Amino acid sequence: MRPSRTVARAALTALLALGALPGLVGSHEPSPTRPIDAAVFEQVNLAMNGQEARTSYAFDSSARSAGTLDASTTFGEPAGGEAAALSGRAKPAYQAVKPIWAWRPPRYSVTGAASFYDYGTTAMRDVPRGTTIVICGAGGCIQTVVSDYGPARSTGRIIDMYRPDFFRVCGCGWWSGTTTVTVRVY
Repeated sequence: MRPSRTVARAALTALLALGALPGLVGSHEPSPTRPIDAAVFEQVNLAMNGQEARTSYAFDSSARSAGTLDASTTFGEPAGGEAAALSGRAKPAYQAVKPIWAWRPPRYSVTGAASFYDYGTTAMRDVPRGTTIVICGAGGCIQTVVSDYGPARSTGRIIDMYRPDFFRVCGCGWWSGTTTVTVRVY
């Protein structure tokens, strides 16, 4: 009796997978560490251009900088204290900075029912696409841009929102389908 094509294909696929992925099929244990033989390391002599190699790296006093510290160095306060030391510094004059942005009032606000849909856009009927709006509900507020035409007036809803935005503004459970929101149009 011949095996069916499905069984033959499954067996062939399994064999190809085993051959193509040897790392996944084999052991996942790390290889044991082997000690390194000290005889592998040899001394290397570098040729110097007629210069004698220094064996001592001690610094002499003539090579030190003027501000080095040693065990005999003492610290002291400047005469007159800290105020005398800082009196010669320039005091910068800071200008009063006005914020560039300010809250501006919305053109108008609408309160009503909102629902969600899964097309990834926010839709309102009476607002042109590209308009910035702020939607506030029991769960908080979000700022978004209108990117689609919204629900018909006969439905009683004022806005359809992207599902994640809806539940962020709603603050309710997954079973909710509508919520009351206030939409501010800018």
